[in-house]
Amino acid sequence: MSDGWSAGFLTSMSFDPGSTMHNAHKPAEPLSRRSRQLIHAAIVGTGYIADFHARAIRQAAGVELVSVCDANLRSAQTFAAQWGIAQVFDSLESMLGSQQLDSVHVLVPPDRHHSLAKTALQSGVNVFLEKPMCTSVEEANELVELARDSGLYLGINHNMQYAGAYQRLRETVRSGVLGPLDHVTFNHFAELGQIRFGPFDSWMLCAPGNVLLEIGPHLVSGLLDLVGAPDDVWATADRRVDLPGGSHVFRRWRVRATVGRTAADININLGPGFNQRTINVRGLLGSATADLDANTCIVDRVGPLSDDLDRYRRSRSLAHQLRSQAWETLLDYALSKLKIRHRGNPYQVTILDSVAAFYDGIRADTALDSRIDSHRGRDVIECCSKIIQATGIEPRALSALRPRRTPPIQPTILVIGGTGFIGRELVRQLLDAGYCVRAAVRGTGAVLEELDNDFLEIARVDIGSEANLKTAMNGIDFVYHLARVDAKTWEENLRRDVKPTQLIAKACLAAGVKRLIYTGTIDSYYAGGKADTITEQTPLDRNINRRNYYARSKAAAEEILIGMYRTEGLPVTIFRPGIVIGQGGNPFHWGVGMWASAGVCQVWGDGKNKLPFVLVADVAAALVRGIQVAGIEGHSYNLVDVPLLTARDYLMELQRRSALTLDVRYRPIWHFYLTDLGKWILKLAIHHPDWRRIPSYFDWESRTQKAFFDCGRARIELDWKPASDRQRMIDEGIGGSLRSWLAATL
Repeated sequence: MSDGWSAGFLTSMSFDPGSTMHNAHKPAEPLSRRSRQLIHAAIVGTGYIADFHARAIRQAAGVELVSVCDANLRSAQTFAAQWGIAQVFDSLESMLGSQQLDSVHVLVPPDRHHSLAKTALQSGVNVFLEKPMCTSVEEANELVELARDSGLYLGINHNMQYAGAYQRLRETVRSGVLGPLDHVTFNHFAELGQIRFGPFDSWMLCAPGNVLLEIGPHLVSGLLDLVGAPDDVWATADRRVDLPGGSHVFRRWRVRATVGRTAADININLGPGFNQRTINVRGLLGSATADLDANTCIVDRVGPLSDDLDRYRRSRSLAHQLRSQAWETLLDYALSKLKIRHRGNPYQVTILDSVAAFYDGIRADTALDSRIDSHRGRDVIECCSKIIQATGIEPRALSALRPRRTPPIQPTILVIGGTGFIGRELVRQLLDAGYCVRAAVRGTGAVLEELDNDFLEIARVDIGSEANLKTAMNGIDFVYHLARVDAKTWEENLRRDVKPTQLIAKACLAAGVKRLIYTGTIDSYYAGGKADTITEQTPLDRNINRRNYYARSKAAAEEILIGMYRTEGLPVTIFRPGIVIGQGGNPFHWGVGMWASAGVCQVWGDGKNKLPFVLVADVAAALVRGIQVAGIEGHSYNLVDVPLLTARDYLMELQRRSALTLDVRYRPIWHFYLTDLGKWILKLAIHHPDWRRIPSYFDWESRTQKAFFDCGRARIELDWKPASDRQRMIDEGIGGSLRSWLAATL
């Protein structure tokens, strides 16, 4: 979720906690009884899917998006600013009590679907729920009955059924050209990143059956739509993964079912591997295969020719279908980018059409499309529940997490960003050194609970909240700020990264902490072919405003911190790690090249120069020394080991140790630059929000990391002793990261 920071924006919001938070609300009249025609819609929950719904609401005929609410008010405010929404609230009750709404889109975790949808329906408001409809058949039945008795619309976003490939398949099946169906196979082979990277406290991962309730509706809704509800179900779940915090999930699910005379298979694999989401239908007269990722659907039927000739004809026909549909998808994408068509990519289109179908039903005062109506939603939950039951696993009961401990002494060290790659190793080393640590987390911090240490306190902290930061710094002597964000625009970086860093610094001053340790990056330097030796006295890139947002954001935060050191006495020390590798990291590191997937790497340049690698354990060791050495306030330290490995060395060892054959391509920098320039020209033509970022050749060229980093200052002042050994860099750096990756893969 995004955070909002603009003071002017905050004062313009209509949220008034004193006047709306506790107001009672009367049930509104159903839309069909009102005289006005414009449908007033609202969004509840501002996670990543909310942007897709906002765009769909904006494009739906006769619908206006008038308000948004989220328990995190600042997230709601930021979202409202992005979409120009006038009304912002932090609860559904306050939103319903302050204005007359016709519909709400409930986009929160599934365990809250029932209560929020029930509240809205009881208030006389139509509801559009993200899938899954609910977490139990009982909850779903209650909502179906409530909507029916209230004369309201309740829709479920089974958007997969509005994919172009699926709709072609559906029309083919219904036309009868395949004849009676004999077998239907659904394959969902796509890694679920949360299993590997978290957040491990999400609803989806807190019980083994929740993954099926989250992923399964995409497939089960298609099964019910194409052939109906199964008579019998057999299922297995394996490839168990134990998660930080004590829960576990299964990455592979295999389901067999029968629907009358039709056999059905559902195969789910949520581990790493080649993505494949397909539906194959076999009938008496032919077969059809929909590839949801490629957005194609091909139909294969036997013709009147001899076997040999017909084999050729069929192959040509399949190739022609694939070619024409691929061009159609590409054309749609290009026209959408040019804003000639306002549809977006195939995934966005599924939500556009699903939402449009919901409002078509409301405006026409007719039954909803069967694909999204509440009865189908209930049937999907019932079928998913049968599958979970057939596996014999516990469906919804939360796995027991380790009880939260209270350290025996007051924590004196606060680590912000402790659940990250470097942060986890830092917390471990601090605990091993005997410190009592408070780790500030956004979720539960389950990944840190694996450390199983009595001297670790895990506290949920919003670093954008002054009150939260003040509480978090109670009794703290030293603060580490390692948190980083993944933001798409410069404004978002300012809001979510630079501004929170300033708030943390102010909180440190107010709390009287002894030292703030901030982690920047060597990416803020220019390190390309024209660079020479880089030391801490080397200024950051003078053209930093033309650099990538990560480098630029880190540099902007450093500038603020050093400015506060000079003017307000902020006791800050800055560390700039190099290309960090090791246990818990990603072996497919972007410091080496651009990874299109785990199997394809485009190297920055020829890959022959030695790169500024450093082991994560050595970075953490330097950070620990950062609170042990006196008199280093205002200093900065580059954390890079001696040059040991080139990109070619790294990739060769990675392939040897993983037994993977990678597609490695050594790209000249102008290739990356021209590609970026082409994208920018397109953004300029359509006035994309990010059109002001003009591509820089030197930004791309800096990624070759041809500079030499002299880290003598860290070695001397901190007595820092990094590995400086090629074999250890390979074993711990490449081998360590690969072990973590393979553990989540096998």
